[in-house]
Amino acid sequence: MVQFGYTMMTEQAGPRELVSHVVAAEQAGFDFSVSSDHYFPWLASQGHSPYAWSVLGAAAQATSRIPLMTYVTCPSIRYHPAVVAQKAATMQLLSEGRFRLGLGSGENLNEHVVGTDWPAAHVRLEMLGEAVSIIRELFGGDHVSHHGTHFDVVDAKLWDVPGDQVPIGIAVSGERSCELAGRSADLVIATEPKRELLDGFDRHGGTGKPRVGQLPVCYDPDRDAAVARAHDQFRWSVGGWRVNAELPGPASFLQATELVRPEDVAESIPCGDDVDTFVEAVRPYAEAGFTEIALVQVGGDHQQPFFDWAEKTLLPALRDM
Repeated sequence: MVQFGYTMMTEQAGPRELVSHVVAAEQAGFDFSVSSDHYFPWLASQGHSPYAWSVLGAAAQATSRIPLMTYVTCPSIRYHPAVVAQKAATMQLLSEGRFRLGLGSGENLNEHVVGTDWPAAHVRLEMLGEAVSIIRELFGGDHVSHHGTHFDVVDAKLWDVPGDQVPIGIAVSGERSCELAGRSADLVIATEPKRELLDGFDRHGGTGKPRVGQLPVCYDPDRDAAVARAHDQFRWSVGGWRVNAELPGPASFLQATELVRPEDVAESIPCGDDVDTFVEAVRPYAEAGFTEIALVQVGGDHQQPFFDWAEKTLLPALRDM
């Protein structure tokens, strides 16, 4: 059976609000949760970007059932993989086994802040593969030294290692990332309902492993208000990941989306309160073979009405799909 999750969108709410949101998601009956890990919002109108790992630690203490996951962390530029390993192990202990580490090759939007050049896509994928190897080795609890193409690790050791090793997910967008995920990940992550991505994951060793998708939605009893909010805060999503990974900041996304109309956004993001419209937006993910689907409710100030509606209307409809 497909599971349905809730996204803590760090770009659209402050840290205390994000924790209260995931508590409400647990109470509403969502099966799991994920959190973005950003330094910048996509657009200045979103208005937030707290440190995701502090939020996750607080969420682990404020909840008791709902699984937590990064969606996704880049372990190769802004963070060193040895530090990511320590953070993930600590989260697994704090959450008592409810944490999964979602990893990706990053976006210039967030990684440029440390002042390094933005590598080409194939280099970023190489870096991600090397980082995953380092993280897995550190999860074993032994002293680790590593001198590789992209990273050095000198006599590192995790002193607090969970009994249940942290599952690692890898975000995919093409054949090379599918190969890495199939070979190295415990689950696959994607933001588009493309069956070919899951098939690529399976070809390289992913058969039988979880596959997690994500899509934005914008609930509001006033559909016009929902469309306007989705356009204001989420029109960046129409650019696709090949573009979104390269732009360096909110001003660039503002310029790149000047010609995107509200009706363009409404074609890709279900808006309003017609539950059938939301179900039909989710259906392609289920039909493609995703076993878990995380929803992003657009608008940081519009979460509680969404939880009330999701508990009573949306989640039952999705489970009947």
